[in-house]
Amino acid sequence: STGKENKMTITNDSNRLSDEDIKRMVDEAQQFEAEDAAQRDRITAKNNLESYAYHVKSAVEDSSVTENLTAADIDTIVSKATGVIAWLDGNQAAEKDEFEYHQEELEQVARPILNKLHQQAGAPSADAQAGPGPQVEEVD
Repeated sequence: STGKENKMTITNDSNRLSDEDIKRMVDEAQQFEAEDAAQRDRITAKNNLESYAYHVKSAVEDSSVTENLTAADIDTIVSKATGVIAWLDGNQAAEKDEFEYHQEELEQVARPILNKLHQQAGAPSADAQAGPGPQVEEVD
């Protein structure tokens, strides 16, 4: 060994955060936690509405589906979905309850028509599922 020694001293410089600064920052984070959660919920509601509107609109515009719906049904859904999309474009900063309200309105218009579409597409109804079933014969 060379016999050379290095000594290091750690001091609390003015560049470091004090305990009060750390406590203040933690308090601020807790204060904004609720606001962040509300903002996250608002954006989730907006994204859900936008996704649903585009999904419903594209579902009834599909050529394989249009033959099972009347022109009035298609126009009703497309008109409502287009109106919701236009509203979304102009109201990006709307509140969560407004997005949820518009989604409920769109669902009330679309649900009966889409249910009718699924039944016509061959989805089994409750009556068809509760059919007679297999015959069992006992053999001795």
